[in-house]
Amino acid sequence: MSDKLSSDLASLRIDRDERPQGGSSRGIVRVVIALAVVAVLAGVGIMAWPQVEATIFKTEVTTGSITLVSPVQASIQVTSTGYVVPQRASNVGAKVPGRVSVVHVKEGDNVNKGDTIAELEAADAQSAIISAQSRVAATRAQVAVAVANLEEIRVQVKRERLLVDKGASAKATLENLLARERALRASVTAAQASVKAAQSEVQALQVGLQDRVIVAPLSGTVVSKPVETGELVGAGAPVVRIADFGSMLVESDVPESRLHQIKVRGPCEVVLDAYPAKRYRGEVIELGKRVDRAKATVVVKVKFLDDMAGVLPDMSARVSFLSEALSAEQTKEPAKLVVPTTAVTERDGNKVVFALQDGVAKRYIVQVGEPVGSGLHLLNGPAAGTRVITDPPATLRDGQAIKQKED
Repeated sequence: MSDKLSSDLASLRIDRDERPQGGSSRGIVRVVIALAVVAVLAGVGIMAWPQVEATIFKTEVTTGSITLVSPVQASIQVTSTGYVVPQRASNVGAKVPGRVSVVHVKEGDNVNKGDTIAELEAADAQSAIISAQSRVAATRAQVAVAVANLEEIRVQVKRERLLVDKGASAKATLENLLARERALRASVTAAQASVKAAQSEVQALQVGLQDRVIVAPLSGTVVSKPVETGELVGAGAPVVRIADFGSMLVESDVPESRLHQIKVRGPCEVVLDAYPAKRYRGEVIELGKRVDRAKATVVVKVKFLDDMAGVLPDMSARVSFLSEALSAEQTKEPAKLVVPTTAVTERDGNKVVFALQDGVAKRYIVQVGEPVGSGLHLLNGPAAGTRVITDPPATLRDGQAIKQKED
């Protein structure tokens, strides 16, 4: 019995030294499959690495600008930037503090010198004037009484002098009357002085009442929103700003090292950022008398020779100082947009440029024309001043995060 059990158990034992048939070939297949998978993954990784790298790491790029080139580029000596500044302007304020009762103007209105801009509440000032006028009337009444008393004593003095001359009255009585006359004369003078003082008070209060009316100190245009009715204003606090548009000049910052190339009455071309396609003729009228040490620039003032319709204060301007004056016909020639040649590349059969916008690359399909200097005439694309990527990498794509290389 025990021998049979032992024999049965022996038959169930697994021989670990034995190998199943075909095991060697299946192992080789598994290894080949694994190597193939690794190779495929490696290939995919190599192909995808530029995109992964661009997503994780920002690509460094160099940039240039799309510029607006004038048809008179050849005669430009110096180019600078500045702003349109009215030479006559005023922040109109109240002379006295108070509450605004009425406003007569709004932003954009044209006003003449002396026009009423706003009025402050004046009930208290008017009451004070009425009280002062009453005091004037009272002091005038006092003068009348003093004058009447003086006339009365003068009559008595005249009568008493006749009696004294005839010996009918004592001289002492006459002397008493004369002293009384001098006292009344002084009273009349004092009363008259009181009248003048009261009148001066009335005049001062009337001036204060006039100060409650805010008037335009110059003719011009209201360029700020006026205060609201019911608003409290302090003495000297601006109520509205008025600018004389006819006095507007371009104040341009010219590098100190280029100032010798600019002469008073020299010709200029002015282009406003608001109207990049329009060119204005200009003329230098004044060179600044002070150097900005921080920027190493001098302010040069340029006046417009053409109609300034649409020109507003504080508009940004680019001034080109010319060697030859422009004619009216030349100003009608349109300026050209120029893009750096190295910024234009091809994608999917289209000419494109990549602009730097908020730290990412923005792709634009463009049309370009003939060469202009070191660039190309941009027929269709981003606006002037746009920063574009020069020599864009072949892997650069729309929306990719980038950063500009330091100059």
